[in-house]
Amino acid sequence: MWISAGAIVAFTAAVFFSTKAIFVKLTYLYGADAISALALRMIMALPMLLVIAWYSTRQGARPLTRADWRAVFLLGFVGYYLSSLLDFMGLEYITASLERLILFLYPTIVALISWVLFKKSIGTKGILALALSYIGIAISFVRDLQHTGDVSAVLIGGGFVFACTVSYAIYIVGSGEMVGRIGALRFAAYAASVSAICCVIHFALTRPLATAFAFPPQVYGYCFAMAVVATVLPVILTAKAIQMIGAPKVAIIGAVGPVATIVLAWWLLGEPIGWEQIVGAALVMSGVLLISVQPKARPAVVPAD
Repeated sequence: MWISAGAIVAFTAAVFFSTKAIFVKLTYLYGADAISALALRMIMALPMLLVIAWYSTRQGARPLTRADWRAVFLLGFVGYYLSSLLDFMGLEYITASLERLILFLYPTIVALISWVLFKKSIGTKGILALALSYIGIAISFVRDLQHTGDVSAVLIGGGFVFACTVSYAIYIVGSGEMVGRIGALRFAAYAASVSAICCVIHFALTRPLATAFAFPPQVYGYCFAMAVVATVLPVILTAKAIQMIGAPKVAIIGAVGPVATIVLAWWLLGEPIGWEQIVGAALVMSGVLLISVQPKARPAVVPAD
């Protein structure tokens, strides 16, 4: 049985995205903080994102209206800048493995938002998916508590990352129309560019400029790898995969992300893998996949991560 090229592209994108938390944790080992690591990542990614934005407009793409630009700025701020900031702050407290599992909950948040705001029924399957997902997260929290021994840190970090997940879910709900109007790759490049500008402004307002040049070389290397491997390349690959096999299949293949993060965190960061983590991950992925294949569920667009 042959695996399609689109599936390979989607799988590669998911694995690349899963490296983000690993690179963040590695920068922290060399003295970086959340705001500095995020700003360096986005500064390094911005030139590449601008090239992508330019390339995506070459073939007769329609110009954006003022309303389009307002939506791009708002969604870029909420879905890229704010969610990334919250995510990086959470990673100062919890393991990369737990962070990825919490982030993977975003389809369940999208379903809940759609139910509250648009009266879209979740159904029995959706309720079961929510139950599986959040039981899995509870089990994974137990594993992190055993690993760190710090209840306060796990709750604070988990809270930051869950807030990031909610922010990203709002972005997904609001981006559906924009993706249809201007294209997934173009929209992702524009919104991520907005995020990069916000990150630079945030850094400039809260850190002395000299701080940006005061880190060990390893920090800049990991931030560059994060910009390329965990940001720009997966954005391109995900957009291509959606074009080749469709967003629903890409979303399903994306379930490899948490598994990849768990394995990479064990290999590169020394995070232990216990049965609680395995069971928790299995429940979370089962719940998310269950809700993702519902006919009324909104498929994922190009992830922000």
